[in-house]
Amino acid sequence: MLTSICICTHLRRAARGVSRHYDEALEGFGINVAQFSLLRHLQRLDKPSISTLAEAMGLDRSTLGRNLKVLESEGLVALAEGSDLRNRVVLLTAEGTERLRSAEPAWEKAQEGLVQTLGTDQRDELIRLLKQLA
Repeated sequence: MLTSICICTHLRRAARGVSRHYDEALEGFGINVAQFSLLRHLQRLDKPSISTLAEAMGLDRSTLGRNLKVLESEGLVALAEGSDLRNRVVLLTAEGTERLRSAEPAWEKAQEGLVQTLGTDQRDELIRLLKQLA
């Protein structure tokens, strides 16, 4: 039993457990929850620059760049020149759109499982607290 009162320790442990829960749900789709989240952000944003996407996801550009390389090599995303030649934009490919569409029911089931564990009131409170900490 973890007896620490360190908030960071508990958050990191919970984050690993939650990530594992979603990763197991997405296992058959060839993507993990971090990749799913990245594809989802691309679906919501209109051809974001790498900087815009990194900010939206709360990642630094180098971490995002490493994640994008993996998805680009699998044909799920593409990088293109933006209107300003100094910026590159990230595009969700047709294959990426299809992978996301096929994985969404598994993500929904994983999400529902966590909501059942917490209940909607505790879920809402958890989200509120996490936003406050972020």
